[in-house]
Formats: sequence, structure tokens, C-alpha cells
Amino acid sequence: MKATAIVQARMGSTRLPGKVMLTLQDKTMLGHVITRLQRSRCLDEIVVATSDLTRDLSIVEEAKRYNVQVFAGSEQHVLERYVQAARAFPTDLIVRITSDCPLIDPGIIDEMVEQFTGEASAFDYMSNTLMRSFPLGLDVEIFTTRALEAAYLFATHADEREHVTPYLYRHPEQFRLGMYANPIDYSAYRWTLDTVQDWRFIQEVYRHLYPYNPSFSWKDVLALLAQKPELAKINAGVQQKEA
Repeated sequence: MKATAIVQARMGSTRLPGKVMLTLQDKTMLGHVITRLQRSRCLDEIVVATSDLTRDLSIVEEAKRYNVQVFAGSEQHVLERYVQAARAFPTDLIVRITSDCPLIDPGIIDEMVEQFTGEASAFDYMSNTLMRSFPLGLDVEIFTTRALEAAYLFATHADEREHVTPYLYRHPEQFRLGMYANPIDYSAYRWTLDTVQDWRFIQEVYRHLYPYNPSFSWKDVLALLAQKPELAKINAGVQQKEA
């Protein structure tokens, strides 16, 4: 089965505008996300799905620099954008990634794809967010193109069309759902980028790890925080926005 990562990205963040194009060490945020995804063994293709607004042209150009596919569609109706991106670049499985996660881990993605596609599996949707055990910022959702098309056909609520997956996980009677969990709960950690405090935290992580190992894993970040627990306090008070 062909597995495609579709990365949603836009410049119009409300709390930290333009965050995906901030420079972190030698790359933009988006560049780091793409590079980390390119290390996955199980992804066959990467598509950056942005909006068709003029302000997002920089995202289009940045994605092209990394030789990945680009689709530009609706800014507000992200479900529609994903459906159209999947139609433009046909695939069997979609791995949904957001561009504000520069610590996204290809190892977690590979383990989830392998579980999703295993002989004994029969999933339409799987995530490591239905029951959180990973740090916020390592979020991965996998679903079939068929399930995505069904969500596009049947979703009627505004939030189910503004976002990509709510219709899927809200209807277990219609879709076979799978949860991917870590044995130890690290969900208290915040590794995503949405505020200035998040940006400072991520800068510190990259400053300590990236120059010595650009391919550092999420477990390397855990080891760093165990050694320097003060780093996790930088953005510990940030409240996550409700979807």
C-alpha cells in the first residue's frame, strides 16, 4: 500500500504568524519537518498542502526546495484541501502531519504505518492522540483515502470540515479506529510550536542536539530533558488551543 504524508502548512497562524518559515539552525521550521519525514522508511511520498492565498507562496517555494509535492487549496476548509491533495497525488494511506511539529519522529511514523498495514490489522484510522501518551508535537494520524473521501461526503458540522479528522474518530460505528500508545505517559510535555515560549523551547532543544546529531530522535529529547529539566519549564504553562 502506498503511504503518503500530507503536511498541512500556512503562514496565517493566529498566535505566532509565519511560524512555519522561522529559521531554526540551518533550515526553516518547514524544512526541518520535511527533512525528518524524508528519513522515514515507510513513507512513499510527501505532499505539502497549503492554501492558495498569496501569503502562502513562500511555503510553496520552500517545499519545492526539498523536492516534495505541493498542493494549494482552501485555507479554511482543510478537509477539502486534504481530499483534493489526495486526489492530485493518489495514494492508499495518508499520514497527517502538521508543520508546527519540528520534533516529529520518523521512527514513530514507521511503527504506526507498519502496525496499520500489518496482516492482522483492519483499520480505517489510527492515531497516537485519541489517548495521549506521547508529547504534544509528535502527533501522527493515519487513515485510508477511502475513509477520507467518506468523511468529505458525510461531514456536515463546520468543525468537521474546517479540520481533517474529527468526523473519522467521532464515528466508531462507521470506521475501524486504532490507538497507538507509548508504555510510559509523556503527554505532559509540550513539543509543538504555537507561541513565543514554544519557540524558545524548540530553539533550546535544537541548540543542544542538532549540531551533534541532525537526526536526533524523540528519545534523545527525553534524555536531554532528564538532564536539563529546566528546559521543559520554558513552555510548560502554555495552554493548547481547542480544535
